[in-house]
Amino acid sequence: MPFQKFDLPAPILRNVRALGYTAPTPIQEQAIPLIRAGNDVVGVAQTGTGKTAAFLLPVIQKLLEKPRGSTGVLVLAPTRELAQQVESCFRGLAAGTALRSALVIGGVPESPQERALRAGVDLVDATPGRLLALLRGRCSMPNLHTLILDEADQMFDLGFLPDIKRIVAMLPVKRQTMLFSATMPPDVARLSAAILTNPTNVTVGAQGTPIETVTQIVYPVPSYRKTALLEHLLEQMERPSVLIFTRTRHGARKLARTLNDKGHNVTELHSDRTAAQRTRALQGFRARIYPILVATNIAARGLDVRHITHVINFDVPAASEEYVHRIGRTGRAGDAGDSMVFMSPDESSILARVERQLKCRLARRVLPDFDYGAPPPPKHQPVGTGQGKPRRQPVGAGVGGPSRKPSRGQGRR
Repeated sequence: MPFQKFDLPAPILRNVRALGYTAPTPIQEQAIPLIRAGNDVVGVAQTGTGKTAAFLLPVIQKLLEKPRGSTGVLVLAPTRELAQQVESCFRGLAAGTALRSALVIGGVPESPQERALRAGVDLVDATPGRLLALLRGRCSMPNLHTLILDEADQMFDLGFLPDIKRIVAMLPVKRQTMLFSATMPPDVARLSAAILTNPTNVTVGAQGTPIETVTQIVYPVPSYRKTALLEHLLEQMERPSVLIFTRTRHGARKLARTLNDKGHNVTELHSDRTAAQRTRALQGFRARIYPILVATNIAARGLDVRHITHVINFDVPAASEEYVHRIGRTGRAGDAGDSMVFMSPDESSILARVERQLKCRLARRVLPDFDYGAPPPPKHQPVGTGQGKPRRQPVGAGVGGPSRKPSRGQGRR
């Protein structure tokens, strides 16, 4: 198979086949030989082009060739979901070997993570904040030989630069360093110059542009008809796997509950959910238990689910980078995908700015069988009137007067 030309060990080649990798992607073709040669590397490629395997395959080979017993590789990622994705990919590619990894992220207890670091697992996948908390006086990585910064541009967006600098200062100076990103803004370029030594730059595709296998459509629609349009489109999809992006966590929560109430099997992913809830949501979406995932930008990166058929921007994204990363969740590894943007009249200027940044105009579509002119729902509905069950009043809340203090034994239930 084509991956044999990289002289990967037999167990790794078996795992590559088992995971369905058929041929190296352009970023893998160019980056793997450079990483194996020991070069510092800056890799820039569109989302969904195989950057994770591009650095994990040579790193796994390197770990198999070196003495074990201490942490040799550190991968820093901007979000829990991306760190989990990298760790899952590592476990898949290293299956059948003695290599071990640890996930060091926030939202879960520190003690097991501290024990793993002290035990010296081979590879650590971490978010900067939690790792820094553990490194300060409690753990160290004296034998680290490889540092990888994944999705470096997002780490800047999330304000991780100070933490990254502190972490780098605690690591061995003599090491191989790699930085991978979908875009290369000036801040990321300055960081690469500060922490990498004579890096080789690998750039694949045009920066900040969507991959070509994704069909992109804009649906102009009044804001109050967005949910109805979404339902209309969902009814027409056959065995869909749909990722819906909202601007806010409140919007994600509200939309997920509305769709569930209307009979759709939906899960949600946003920062108001616990680490366990977020993990269950992603696992359920990957396993197709939930065909619909409603999420904020927390899912715009690190979500590698091959079966996503549609990405729907329920709210227009604020910038082209945000848009590109969102729709990059579909059309992965050469597969086809569909991207939809719901644009209300007051969002037209936002989309125009995104299109200027993309240097293209996205196609508009109006559905002939959808009622765009239906009247908006009433803003206020009196308690106990209208369709459905009346809202239950709180204990002691008298109608038409001040709330009454609960009597003994009438407390909260």
